[in-house]
Amino acid sequence: MRNDIVRIFDTTLRDGEQSPGYSMSTQEKIRLAVQIEKLGADVLEAGFPAASPDDYTAVKNISQKLHSIEVCGLARAIESDIVTTWDAIKDAQKPRIHTFIATSALHMQYKLKKTPNEILKMTEDAVKLAKSLCKRVDFSPEDAGRSDRNFLKEVVEVAISCGADVINIPDTVGYLQPEEFGDLIAYLIGHCKGGKNVIFSTHCHNDLGLGVANSLAGVQAGARQVECTVNGIGERAGNAALEEVVMAIKTRPLFYGLSTNINTKEIMRTSNLLRKITGQPVQPNKAIVGRNAFAHESGIHQHGMMAKRETYEIMKPEDIGISKSQIILGKHSGGAALRSRLSELGYEIKDEAFLDIFKKFKNLADKKKIIEDADLDALMLGEFQKNISEFTLVSVDAHCGTKQQASATVTLKTKVEGVVTQNALGTGPVDAAFKAIEKITKKLGKLTEFRMDAVTEGLDAQAVVSLTLTTNQEKRFFGRSGNTDVVVASVCAYLDAINKVTQREGIEKNSQYGRGV
Repeated sequence: MRNDIVRIFDTTLRDGEQSPGYSMSTQEKIRLAVQIEKLGADVLEAGFPAASPDDYTAVKNISQKLHSIEVCGLARAIESDIVTTWDAIKDAQKPRIHTFIATSALHMQYKLKKTPNEILKMTEDAVKLAKSLCKRVDFSPEDAGRSDRNFLKEVVEVAISCGADVINIPDTVGYLQPEEFGDLIAYLIGHCKGGKNVIFSTHCHNDLGLGVANSLAGVQAGARQVECTVNGIGERAGNAALEEVVMAIKTRPLFYGLSTNINTKEIMRTSNLLRKITGQPVQPNKAIVGRNAFAHESGIHQHGMMAKRETYEIMKPEDIGISKSQIILGKHSGGAALRSRLSELGYEIKDEAFLDIFKKFKNLADKKKIIEDADLDALMLGEFQKNISEFTLVSVDAHCGTKQQASATVTLKTKVEGVVTQNALGTGPVDAAFKAIEKITKKLGKLTEFRMDAVTEGLDAQAVVSLTLTTNQEKRFFGRSGNTDVVVASVCAYLDAINKVTQREGIEKNSQYGRGV
């Protein structure tokens, strides 16, 4: 086993799935498991087979589906758990049992109601049984971060003597500070009999926001496996985020002198798949995979980025599977970013005219959070407040159900033809309405993104629809609208994007601000 490789133990499907809002069906787990194998994780903790029949079925199916990754099942230090786990994972190409028992005084007294001697005996029996069934065994002393060190050392030595291959040290409640956690790992490696013959692992929770920091402190102290989750999901405040641990090691090779087996170009794809499966968004400023992680709005930052990317980015977006960084135009943007974006849109502005345009841009940016291309087009024509909508919704009437194909009738007011009505069938009411609209407007692009959010709770919540329409020329136009009726919200968002397309087409045909101005 190379000592310069940090093994990534992914527990998204076990610890991550235990968190509220992240439950997945068996098929969804299989789909994510296949992607995690493609990501290059060394170990996949597929679930807790004894927890429920669904968990057992999911782990068994995943074990039969994957090939290169070790498939692990979690089991309490109880005979029935371990036997059930083995039955679930035995068909895997590389099966692995992970058994655990709590070792802190708090857990032993109040949760388990066991004495230290009973814990030692249960550890011995559990690891021996697991090892008799499976070649690879991990052992975790739960709540190790708050356990008495002398007793923790004793438990770990028993697990090692009984055949455990990996000793995982959990900071179960995210209590320790990085210096403390690193010192604990170093102590156990240096003082446990047989400690240098096994792999030590970390499992750090994020209750104080230190999950990744503690994991990396453990790595510096000699741990060579990190238990973590995609997007940092998990119990309470979550686990150490896989993408953050991996990219810290990749970005600072001279500092850590280590590497992982992760294909980092699959990070964003894996993050997005988890988001799509669970419907749970990623916070915009989330490290590595948040939508703002490679986006820049500040004028100073934008100027530096255009001069040399490394001025404000320590990682390449391509390394995690993003095509490029984003320059976001808003109230903090400077003239260099505005001029660059206008140039991309085909506007070459003379210096004497640019100052006035920049002033108008700033005034508009004070009113809007993000300035889109259509806003810049309108700015260039001096049409900030002019209603230039080509198509306006008059009415929409949609029908659907289990016994009929969805249909919709849409009436639009158009600038050229007046009021026009069309109807269409679709896979659902929104699809039918969109097809009816396309009969009137003609198909102006491909719908490449569609998202619906509720801005309040309850059945009467307003649905806010955001979508992207991409033209044949690969130009993207964003539409957004809200309504308590999801079909109406969707139709209005679609028309918002369509009107921006037609506006842009008119500008390209008639604008006096063409190239060379």
